[in-house]
Amino acid sequence: MKFFIDTANLDEIKEAQDMGILDGVTTNPSLMAKEGITGAENIMAHYKKICDLVDGDVSAEVISTDFDGMVAEGEKLVKISPQIVIKVPMIKEGVKAIKYFSDKGYKTNCTLVFSVGQALLAAKAGATYVSPFIGRLDDISTDGLGLIADIRLIYDNYGYQTQILAASVRHVMHIIDCAKLGSDVMTGGLSSITGLLKHPLTDSGLEKFLADYNKGN
Repeated sequence: MKFFIDTANLDEIKEAQDMGILDGVTTNPSLMAKEGITGAENIMAHYKKICDLVDGDVSAEVISTDFDGMVAEGEKLVKISPQIVIKVPMIKEGVKAIKYFSDKGYKTNCTLVFSVGQALLAAKAGATYVSPFIGRLDDISTDGLGLIADIRLIYDNYGYQTQILAASVRHVMHIIDCAKLGSDVMTGGLSSITGLLKHPLTDSGLEKFLADYNKGN
């Protein structure tokens, strides 16, 4: 399973990259705003900085909700770097834009997916990635992990090449469960990724090893 980090914070991206396990980055307008990055030129420049930091795909989201606007934005975004994945919302105009971009060979990420039907449309339009938001489904007492399982089944049934990118990942068990279910990618915050490192027996074992070594040295 690929590990993407969901942030626009360059320090967090660098920390994950330095671990040697980072495969890509996802961002959105909210994450950009959180870092104080506003204005089209500043946002485009920030995407370039992210691409310079990592080796893998970087999802950059369009703001327009009409077909022509999405296409115009997407055409600008892909000029930043071959790493750019055009992130498009799951709406009718978005599906049309995904088809347009896929026909041109551009990578796409269909975002704000909350149902199997939406994931099926994204795959038929040729999306590179589909992003089911499992944490937000959990927030309304709906089975986010069940959606991952259903999408995996349908994609395998028909051989769709669209990669399942589990988004809105909140904690370590989300990552583990998504890996069990066959999600191709997960994207989450740095704390979710580094949380995989932690186990009390690792800590106590290391403490004992070091204590025993120090007794005789």
